[in-house]
Amino acid sequence: MQPDRRYCTGPGINGAIATLEADISGSRAASLAPLRSLGAGNACGTGGVDGAAGVVGVRERAGASSLGSVASNESSFDIVSKLDRQEVDNALNQAVKEIGTRFDFRGVGAAVAWSGEQAIDIRANSEERAQAVLDVLKDKLVKRGVSLKVLDPGEPKLSGKEYRMAVALKEGISQDDAKKISKVIRDEGPSGVRAQIQGDELRVSAKKKDDLQTVIALLKAREFDFAIQFVNYR
Repeated sequence: MQPDRRYCTGPGINGAIATLEADISGSRAASLAPLRSLGAGNACGTGGVDGAAGVVGVRERAGASSLGSVASNESSFDIVSKLDRQEVDNALNQAVKEIGTRFDFRGVGAAVAWSGEQAIDIRANSEERAQAVLDVLKDKLVKRGVSLKVLDPGEPKLSGKEYRMAVALKEGISQDDAKKISKVIRDEGPSGVRAQIQGDELRVSAKKKDDLQTVIALLKAREFDFAIQFVNYR
């Protein structure tokens, strides 16, 4: 029976095998011998779609095996600086309640509220009371487990008859700060540990999980002026 020529288009199995042999070498290339025989005996001469698809499958399995071996040989975690807005919001609401009930805040126009998503606005009739409101907010944040390093408060400024203080909320690791972390890991961490900057985060990887735990302990002991968290441990 003559082969259906509709399936004999394209480079076929022989061309695909040649391409695959260019990608791999040594003992792995020797495993392609059965595929060469398939190409030589194929009725279409070119191996057709089915033969080429088989070679593609071999390529995919070989690539997946190679990538899998790299992943299985290393462990990693990410260093991030994320803002837990829900906890910040909880702390802010608690601060509002306390300010509303404390005697020393009565009649001074004290208030604290969100100003967009990345800042908090504090108001009072004096610099001293504005600073007192900030102290209340800080206390609530600490109790909610939020690092005070996320705060970047400005100076109280007179606006009409009240003082206003803008408190920016910091999130993400800057390039300069990421380089500081990388330098600590490189200079003081175990050998073989790698730190890669990925946008506003870092990926730390090593072959030994104990080395990663050592790095985490090392960074926790350092007094950075920005908050960091360790996530995606794998």
